[in-house]
Formats: sequence, structure tokens, C-alpha cells
Amino acid sequence: MEPLNMSSKQDKKQSNTPKLNWSLLMGAAFLMATSAIGPGFLTQTTVFTQTLAASFGFVIVISVILDIFAQTNVWRIIAVSEKRGQDIANMVFPGLGYVLAILIVLGGIAFNIGNIAGAGLGLNVLLGISPKMGAIISAIIALLIFLVKEAGKAMDRFTQIAGFVMIGLMIYVAFSTAPPVGEAVVKSIAPDKIDILAIVTLVGGTVGGYITFAGGHRLLDAGVKGVDALPQVTRSSVIGILITSVMRIALFLAVLGVVSKGLQIDPDNPPASVFQLAAGNIGYKIFGIVMWSAAITSVVGAAYTSVSFIRTFNKGLEKNHKWITIGFIIISTVSFILIGQPVKVLILVGALNGLILPIALGTLLIAAYKKSIVGDYKHPLWLTISGILVVVVMALMGGYTIIKSIPQLF
Repeated sequence: MEPLNMSSKQDKKQSNTPKLNWSLLMGAAFLMATSAIGPGFLTQTTVFTQTLAASFGFVIVISVILDIFAQTNVWRIIAVSEKRGQDIANMVFPGLGYVLAILIVLGGIAFNIGNIAGAGLGLNVLLGISPKMGAIISAIIALLIFLVKEAGKAMDRFTQIAGFVMIGLMIYVAFSTAPPVGEAVVKSIAPDKIDILAIVTLVGGTVGGYITFAGGHRLLDAGVKGVDALPQVTRSSVIGILITSVMRIALFLAVLGVVSKGLQIDPDNPPASVFQLAAGNIGYKIFGIVMWSAAITSVVGAAYTSVSFIRTFNKGLEKNHKWITIGFIIISTVSFILIGQPVKVLILVGALNGLILPIALGTLLIAAYKKSIVGDYKHPLWLTISGILVVVVMALMGGYTIIKSIPQLF
């Protein structure tokens, strides 16, 4: 009888372990990655590559490591607590979740105005229509995703398709410029110059603000949660960062190829200039596709994640979260059509956005050691140490960014 009992226990244990669902894991990973790959991502990568040349490879390597540290911590703690970021924050410090939600939503709206503008520019390049008309069409497409019956699955599929298109086209453009790959590899290990601000900017742009919570909240909504799901959650979080990194590296190599040939990049629109110099008019059209894909997926990701930060505060918000998400996109679009991109608001929100990651990650690291939140779960020491490192670095640089931004507001 004893062997039979042991077998029964093993069967029970196996039945409690969630099956590997690649569709959900990839959906969460691509939601996070495409949220990070927006108009700002394309511009930042282009400008930093112009400034640092092959040494920008080192910045990418360091930022990827910090991104993985930050995101793995956040996603694991969300999964094991089975609660969203704002609810965890409220359990650690009463009221902090509301503060975090306000910062996330304000940042989401401000940056979504830029995302809508980017989507309009992408369709302007592709179809020759005005950027405002392109923005309206893009907003309608984003709204349709949330209006379908299974919006979560539609969002997953849309971001995956757009992500693969972006990466495929970006790799093509990178090959077209014939970059000095050997030099890039060497300088990624032994750079001529180390730019701390560039590292922090990349980390903030990849896992700052709402972005680091996007996939974690998506997995929670899909039921991928609990201690047994941690291997899946960790795998998905790392995949998300790697997807973003592939896109970043491909764009870096494309720009490096252009710069190494001594070609002049247009300062008014650096990314578009790179694509055009790399592959002529076809390259310019490719830029339109990449810009639109990057912007529209960021619109979807920002809307979904921002609303996920307020929907648990009230039963009415939870019940009507789909319509609130739709309203979020409409407000962002109308703001762009009527006002344009409010520069001072974007500067202020961008500076505050730099503080969201250290506040949120620091709070979640405290939560990882509270039994009332995570039960008997033991958070790995190496993740705690690496998470604290990210908190300290991003807090210092986030404060520096705010101080630097104040003169620009007046």
C-alpha cells in the first residue's frame, strides 16, 4: 500500500502544478515588450547610438541586466501574492497604492498622447494622410481590440503579430546598413566611454512607469499566479526583456551602420532618417510600419496597464474596466487632436516617471518579506540584492532628472 500512497501524492502534486501555456506567457511578454517599444524607444536608441557609437552596446548590456533584475522581482511578487501592484502597495503602506496609481495613470495619459502622435505619424508616412487623421484611425483600431468579446486574447495576438513584424523589419534594415558587428561586440565589453545617464534612461524606458507591471498584471488576469506558477512567470518576464533587447540591438546596429559610413542623420527625425539612409524610399516606408506598430501597441499597453491600476479600488471600476480603458484611449486621442503634445506636461511627467520604478520596486521588495502578503514564500536573496541595487540607482538618477527638469518648466 505504501508505494501506492506515494504515487497518489505525486499525482496530486503534479495536478496542482499549472501546465506550461506558451500562448499566455508570450502574450504577457509581448505586451510588456511592445509597451516599451514606442516612439521614444526609437528616438532614444538612435540618438544615443549617434553619441556613443559602438560603445552604446555596453549601455544596452548593462541595461538589460538591470531590466531583468527589476522585472523578475516585480512579476514574481505579483504572482506569489496574487495581487496587483497597487493593492500590494496599500498593504505595505496604507494609501501608497493610491499614490502609485495616480502616478501611473497620469504618466500613462501623458505618454499615450505621444504614442497616439507616433501612430499618426506612422500612417502619415505610409498613407500620406495627416498625422491627426492617422491618430484617429489608429485610436479606432485600438478601441476595437478592447471591444471584442475576449479582449485579453485579442490584445495578446495583436501585440505578438505587431512585435514580430517590427523585429523582422528592424533586422532587415540592420543588415542593409552592413554595421561593424565585430567592433560593436568588442565595445559592448570594453567601451570607450560609459554613459550612466544613458543606462538609466534605457532602464526607465524599458521597465519604468507602468511598463514593468504590464505583463505581470496580464498574467494575473489570465490566472497564471501562485508559487507553482513562478517558473512560468520568471520565464515570461525574461522573454519580455529579451524581445525588447533584440529590437534595441537591431536598431542600434542599423544606426551604427549609417554612422560608420559617415552619413548625416536628420536631427528633426533621427529614426526616419536612419531607415531612409539604410534602404531609400522602401526604408522610409518600413519606418512608417515600424513607427505605427511601435506606437499602436504602446497605446494598447498603456491603456490596459493604467486602468489595471485603478480597477480594484471600487466594484464599479472593476465591472466597467473595459469602458474605462476605452475612455482612456479616447481622452489621449482628443488631447492630441486639440492640444498636440504638451511639452511641459511631458517633461514633468517624464521626470516623475523616473521615480515610479524605485518606489514600486522598493515597496514590492518589502512586501516579499511580509507573510500577510506572500505567505510562506521565500524570496531569493540574489533577487532581493539585485532589486535593491536597481532601486538605489534609479532613485538617485530619478531625483537628478527631476532637479534637471525644473528649469524647463518655467
